[in-house]
Amino acid sequence: MSKNRMTYLDYNATTPLCDAAREAMLPYLDRYFGNPSSVHAAGRAARAAIDNARDKLAALLHVRPHEIIFTSGGTEACNLAVLGLVGRLSDRSSGGNHLISNKAEHHAVLNAIEYLEKRENFEVTWLNISEKGIIDLDQLAKAIRPETRLVSIMTGNNETGVIQPLREISHLCRERGVLLHSDMVQSFGKIDIDLSLVDAASFAAHKFYGPKGAGFLFLRSGLSLQPIMFGGAHENERRPGTENVAAIAGMAAAAEWALPDREAEQAREAHLRDALWTSIAQNIPEVKQNGDGTSRLANTLNVSLLGLDSEMLLIALDLEGICASSGSACMVGSVVASHVLLAMGLPIERARSAVRFSLGKWTTADEIERAGNAVQKIVDRLQTR
Repeated sequence: MSKNRMTYLDYNATTPLCDAAREAMLPYLDRYFGNPSSVHAAGRAARAAIDNARDKLAALLHVRPHEIIFTSGGTEACNLAVLGLVGRLSDRSSGGNHLISNKAEHHAVLNAIEYLEKRENFEVTWLNISEKGIIDLDQLAKAIRPETRLVSIMTGNNETGVIQPLREISHLCRERGVLLHSDMVQSFGKIDIDLSLVDAASFAAHKFYGPKGAGFLFLRSGLSLQPIMFGGAHENERRPGTENVAAIAGMAAAAEWALPDREAEQAREAHLRDALWTSIAQNIPEVKQNGDGTSRLANTLNVSLLGLDSEMLLIALDLEGICASSGSACMVGSVVASHVLLAMGLPIERARSAVRFSLGKWTTADEIERAGNAVQKIVDRLQTR
C-alpha cells in the first residue's frame, strides 16, 4: 500500500502534528535548549516559553494560568487528578473513602479508580450506563453521600463519541459539595468546554494536532493536590520533573490553531460522518450504530457489523488502505471486546464486531466515499466465506 493511498480515519487515536505546533517547537529543539529551572539566560528563555504557553492555554479556556498543570499527556493528567485529589482529601478517620465513576471511562481513569478500590480499600459506586451510553443521573443523585470524595465522569467518550450531560452532573456535585473531575481528552476542539462546571479536567495535546507526550490538568484554584511522583518542585510542587519545553510550546500553538474554526469544522466533520454512516447502512443491513445518535462528538462513528470479527475487519480495512480502530488506542495493539460497549449493556457479540471511524481536519469527501466502498467490499467478501 502506498502512503498516498492511505485514508486515515483514526483521529480519536491521535492526530497529525499541525504546522503551527511544529514551528513553535523547533526553536526549543535547537537554539533554546536550556533547562527551565536554571537561572541563567538559557534557562530563562525556556521558562519564558513555558509561562507563555500556560498563559495561552489559560486564556483559551478562560481560567487562571496557575490552574494549568503541565503533564506528559492525558493518562498522567487523569491519574494525577484521581489519585492526587483523593490522596489529599481522603481522611479515613471520618470515613471519607467513597468514589463515583462508571465502567465506560478511559482506562486512565478506570484503572486508577480500580487501584484505589482494590489496593486502598476505597468504596466505589459504578454508575449504570444506558444502551445509548449516557450515565444514570438519578442513580448519581442517590449515590452521592457525605463520604463521597470525588466523582469522575468523562465529557466525550473516546470510543463512541457520546457526550455526557456535564452541566447536570456538575449541578448535582456542587449541590452536595463533591469534587468533580472530567476526562476531556477527546473533547478539546470538538465541543464547547466550560471549566467552571468542574474542579479538575484532563487534556492531551496529540488529540488536537499537538505533539505526543504533552498534556495538562486543569485544577480549580484553592484545591490541594497530592503529587503522585516525587523528585522536584516543578509545576508549583504538583508535578515533578523537567518540563518538555518544545512539546509544551507546540501544545499551546496547536490549541490556538485548532479552536478558531471549531464550529464550522465540526459541522463539516458531522456531515462527512453521517455520509459514511449512510453509505454503510444502506448497503449492509446487519450494521448497528453504537452510542447516542444526537449527543455525540461530530467526528465519531462507532458501528457493529454483526456476525463479523472486528480484528478481521480492521486487518481487511488496513489492506485496503483504511486506518480505523476498534476503540481505545491505549491497549497496545490488542483487539478485544470494547469495555465501553459492554458497560452499555450491549451483547458481547456486538462489542466484538465494533469498528470506530473518527474523522479530522484533513478528512475529505473522497476518503469517506472510499471508506464506505471498502467496508461494503470487505463485508461482502467475509460473508461469502
